[in-house]
Amino acid sequence: MTSVTSTTLQELIDRADARGLAAAGLACLDRCLPLLAPERSEALRPVWAAVARGDGGAWTEAVGKARVELDGAGDASDEAAVLVRGMLDGVPGEWAEGPLRVWAGQCAAAALAAHARYDATEAGPLHAGELRRQQAVLEAAAHGPTGLRRARELSIEGGRVLRAVVSRRARTA
Repeated sequence: MTSVTSTTLQELIDRADARGLAAAGLACLDRCLPLLAPERSEALRPVWAAVARGDGGAWTEAVGKARVELDGAGDASDEAAVLVRGMLDGVPGEWAEGPLRVWAGQCAAAALAAHARYDATEAGPLHAGELRRQQAVLEAAAHGPTGLRRARELSIEGGRVLRAVVSRRARTA
């Protein structure tokens, strides 16, 4: 198995098209959403549908609805929730490679930081798993609409892992 590095991740972000960038940022947000709003796990489903269609109008509408649904979610004193809120607030309203590329990069960094909070070291298993998932999402999304299903599956899996770690930590605290 090859080692995933942030350089590799950045190269994948640099090469991605608008759909891949939107999927990458959305997948990071989706995986981390349990830190902001654990009870609203389906809030981003319409945004995923807009990514699948590659439709800028649907993207703008779905993002707006998700923001309304998630308005006020999260604890402003919780550092992880603040990171996720930043990902949500940073979603570009327009479907264009430039803003999507910036957002995808910011989401990648925020998701890694959120995962690192639950690891003893930056090289811990949760952080490393998140880095691998980010790379896998970008690679899957490079295959166009057919790869989005895999990207979504990776996002769901990562959300479950993070939810389990947070739950376990809360029980032992």
